Amino acid sequence: MADIVKMPKMSDTMTEGVMAKWHKKVGDKVKSGDVLAEVETDKATMDLESYWDGTLLFVGVEEGKAVPVDAVIAVIGKEGEDYKAALEAEGGATTAAAPKAEEAPKEETKAPAQGGGLSEEELSKKGVTVIRMPLLSDTMTEGVIAEWHKKVGDKVKDDDVLADVETDKATMEVMGYATGTLLHIGVNKGEAAKVNGIIAIVGPEGTDISAILAQGDAPAKTTSAAAAESPKAEVTQEEAKPQVVANANTGRIIASPLAKKIAKEKGIDLAQVAGSADGGRIIKKDIENFKPAATPQADSQKSESPKEKAAPAIPQFVGEEKFSERPVTQMRKAISRRLSESLFTAPHFYVTMSIDMDQAIAARTKMNEYAPVKISFNDLVLKAVAIALKQHPAINSSFLGDTIRTNEHVHIGVAVAVDEGLLVPVIRFADGKSLSHISAEVKEYAQKAKSKKLQPAEMEGSTFTISNLGMFGVDEFTAIINTPNACILAVSGIAQVPVVKNGAVVPGNVMKVTLSCDHRVVDGATGAAFLQTLKALLEEPVRLLV
Repeated sequence: MADIVKMPKMSDTMTEGVMAKWHKKVGDKVKSGDVLAEVETDKATMDLESYWDGTLLFVGVEEGKAVPVDAVIAVIGKEGEDYKAALEAEGGATTAAAPKAEEAPKEETKAPAQGGGLSEEELSKKGVTVIRMPLLSDTMTEGVIAEWHKKVGDKVKDDDVLADVETDKATMEVMGYATGTLLHIGVNKGEAAKVNGIIAIVGPEGTDISAILAQGDAPAKTTSAAAAESPKAEVTQEEAKPQVVANANTGRIIASPLAKKIAKEKGIDLAQVAGSADGGRIIKKDIENFKPAATPQADSQKSESPKEKAAPAIPQFVGEEKFSERPVTQMRKAISRRLSESLFTAPHFYVTMSIDMDQAIAARTKMNEYAPVKISFNDLVLKAVAIALKQHPAINSSFLGDTIRTNEHVHIGVAVAVDEGLLVPVIRFADGKSLSHISAEVKEYAQKAKSKKLQPAEMEGSTFTISNLGMFGVDEFTAIINTPNACILAVSGIAQVPVVKNGAVVPGNVMKVTLSCDHRVVDGATGAAFLQTLKALLEEPVRLLV
């Protein structure tokens, strides 16, 4: 029976994927572990590997085209096998989805009858267990298979870990709780499955599971003829291209994850490396053998010299208008959608205040002489915000449609920048914790965020959020509210500026903070009163200890 390859879902915000590069073409032999293609998701460009041996019978999407998540993108099976039945079982797709040039040569044979096996309920009585995608957090709708620890045909015990599943925020282990042989893997590494979708089947060796596979677990999927068309002439031209790495003009660098990691460690620009693998893909040995070349001089310099004229001598410069375009990535689409929902749903207004940080700087220096962990300015701000929120509960609220929830507890989200975007771990009951406790907890969460080990529970339940760009020397900025919070505080850097004290102009250390407020919950006077309290706490930091 032919195996269906579907467009994977790599995050909870991804709705489609772009086929960046095919490494195999119809008719090629495929082995388990071979890289079939590279898929651009909203997070990264990832390799799509095969988990089956056979022949690539069908390709359903051209390079550079976007297709919906769970759409059929390829079929792998025996050479000459009629794969139409497998496509129809996956939602009615037929061979009309691709031109004849994209079909593998095959003999006139009929596919075995499908659906002749027992139902899932009947199979369960015979010791067959269907492993489904578990619900690992209250916000999870899909899970991505990060790694399979078993392959089809392996013996499985009920306490074996079958796979690692990446949720929207963390990677967790999934156990099968079944004993037998792994009969089927329904989701490839790197692909996504909806919660309660079939990801594997375990049972006695040789059991017929065709009925379950024919029934499926996802909505009907179709592959349009336009998305599958790839004229033979274009395929020939692609094969004739020299295998070199894509440069900055193409907007995409094709390289293996290991090659990217080594290049980053060595400080090598991948745009200067020629790839030796299929399609110009950069691999480990290309990075190890790379030798920097001298930067060529631009040919345009020949036309840049001024023309000599008798009088007056007016220099002339001949330039070339150039630009490059790149498609919007899935990640940027997700970010734009999420922030637009917040900004255009919650009416924002902003209140900015300058804070004299002279006393805070002196207090922090003294505290760090005795503190078990180094206290940062961000820790001081977080503690001051927590105390101020207790005095101004309207700021610590949420708009819930028909009701406004005023939180009596203080859970502060701290925005942490990572390579893929932004994560917001939550410091719970921040008003009752010491500065040392807050400092240690923030450092721990920041490390977890950067190593992708934050658990969903550690990023849920915030009542207020702080976004700090002070470490980048930012003078002032505004932040978009992290809904359902009513407010978010944008913290800028501490700048040395002239200030007036006791009628004299003296050097001072000033930090600007901007409070973004949801006007459905908070009024201007309320936001200003909160900032006044925050300002008083930071300008007299001894009050943080009372």
